[in-house]
Amino acid sequence: MPGNSFGQAFRVTTAGESHGPANVVIIDGCPPGIEISVAELQFELDRRRPGQSKIVTQRKEPDVPEILSGVFEGQTTGTSIGILIRNQDAKSRDYSEIQNLYRPGHADFSYDARFGVRDYRGGGRSSARETVARVAAGAVAKKLLRSAFGGEVIGCVSQVGDVVANLPEDITLDSVERLTDGSPNVVRCPDHVAAAAMIERIEQARKNQDSIGGAAEIRALHVPAGLGDPVFDKLKADLGHALFGLPAVMGVEYGMGFQCASMRGSEANDEFVTENEQVRTITNRHGGMLGGISTGMPIVLRAAVKPTSSLPRAQSTISKGGSAATVRTKGRHDPCLLPRFVPIAEAMVAIVLADHWLRWRAIRE
Repeated sequence: MPGNSFGQAFRVTTAGESHGPANVVIIDGCPPGIEISVAELQFELDRRRPGQSKIVTQRKEPDVPEILSGVFEGQTTGTSIGILIRNQDAKSRDYSEIQNLYRPGHADFSYDARFGVRDYRGGGRSSARETVARVAAGAVAKKLLRSAFGGEVIGCVSQVGDVVANLPEDITLDSVERLTDGSPNVVRCPDHVAAAAMIERIEQARKNQDSIGGAAEIRALHVPAGLGDPVFDKLKADLGHALFGLPAVMGVEYGMGFQCASMRGSEANDEFVTENEQVRTITNRHGGMLGGISTGMPIVLRAAVKPTSSLPRAQSTISKGGSAATVRTKGRHDPCLLPRFVPIAEAMVAIVLADHWLRWRAIRE
């Protein structure tokens, strides 16, 4: 089966390529009566949009969403929601010289091995351009979570290169998007001292015709206990599936993550208490999920994102025919993927939570 759909009760299907005419998403399973507007979609798409600052790709895409179906008079109708986002600034000629070369770090060779044919223009279907459709779907999922249980999903950049942020306990959208003086926080790190150092690292990489990796943290708040299943459809498994399905993600952890490898059980366990007649834990090393099911504590995830593979500097490779070659990528690319990765990761987490909430509601009602 082609891997173009995700989810069960809240199901998202995308189509489109980096240099095709448009990207489109079909959302099935969204309940009727959820208020959604083009402006709300545009807000999320603008956070992901290329060309938004000097430290991201300078491809200029307005990313204006067109709602094709499933919304009437500002509300979802319960039928399939179709959203189209057109590509308007693709420069396919930038890739004509490398159509028969395998770019290091890219999916060129693996695509040929899988399909025997590939769209070499910007990576085709493997390009992060495809995620514009996921962000549109995530905007709908976020509205569903808010209306269902007041759920919120907020992400931020936690690391760029050797700069690691000291994240506050409470992260707000405003602290992620704005600096204290009100100017745009282009790197999307709420530790504004670290954010300045991150920008320096990104600028250094760009000037050296290189790129730099990092990590993002995504938090889901006010999620009720009971979402998820205990075996194959664990909530943590689907969240991992969602984040690993994003381009450039090399690792995913939740809660204490890999720190658990050096801990004793007495150190790792979170003790239960009752607070305001609600069950909670004193600490949240479990990251809001036990046995693959949400506990009502904040869900905390982190994703490691590799440096952008497309580089203007020369790299050794081979051609499709096996001959030694040198490749340079002329297209416009992010020197660091993290600032635009945040809204994409938020979208995928929101889609998973919307899906599991609908599945939970189906068995409880």
